[in-house]
Amino acid sequence: MKRGPSTFNIAAIALGMAFLYLPILLLVVFSFNASKLVTVWGGFSTRWYGALFQDQQMLDAIGVTLRVGTVSATIATVLGTLAALALTRVGGFRGRLLFSGMIYAPLVMPEVILGLSLLLLFVAVGAPRGIWTVTASHATMTLCYAAVVIQARLASFDRSLEEAARDLGRTPFQAFFEVTLPNIAPAVAAAWMLAFTLSLDDLVIASFTSGPGSTTLPMRIYSQVRLGVNPEINAVSTLLIGLVATGVIAAYLIQQRQRATTDRV
Repeated sequence: MKRGPSTFNIAAIALGMAFLYLPILLLVVFSFNASKLVTVWGGFSTRWYGALFQDQQMLDAIGVTLRVGTVSATIATVLGTLAALALTRVGGFRGRLLFSGMIYAPLVMPEVILGLSLLLLFVAVGAPRGIWTVTASHATMTLCYAAVVIQARLASFDRSLEEAARDLGRTPFQAFFEVTLPNIAPAVAAAWMLAFTLSLDDLVIASFTSGPGSTTLPMRIYSQVRLGVNPEINAVSTLLIGLVATGVIAAYLIQQRQRATTDRV
């Protein structure tokens, strides 16, 4: 006879969830606080969201973050797809272990080390720091995540579909774009959303590789928090939480749909 979860287990889970999510919930609630004091409730109001859209510096940081996230996620997804193809389709080529290690290194490397390494690289090649160095850095950071997601899908892909397309006269290039890519499209979309979400959330690497005119939203929030938290920070943080949560949920739903489609096949 199966026993249900004990009271201790339920209490431990509840305490753990409260520890993780209660601060986020309080931040969201106080973003609608009418008072200027972030810890004193003064009534419900959306005034700080209106003030946010009047803050040109904050809007510029949001624009930079969205541009960097979109471009870096696209680069990471394209390169991650190529890397996943090399790891799943090409056999024991010389340097495969080194290649896979270089692809997955950012997964375990501390961000401060990665940021410092990229900074030294840009200084060595004389590249001026700005929005493009941040974009290249974020693409480097998120490429490994995209490769992991897409490689998992390619590993379970039925290659006989490609072989059938080849037998019907398609070139390898045509077979990939007409057969393989449509079948792995959910994984590619999930990889892009994951890379975009990680780019939105990054502070450390952007701090090392940014320059004039390339301040991202996390950097802007951090600089303002050091001078004191105001309700406008709560408002922009709530919007950022909502955007990140939407991306994560969308990626999860796409992967679940892909899994369900694979099971039916």
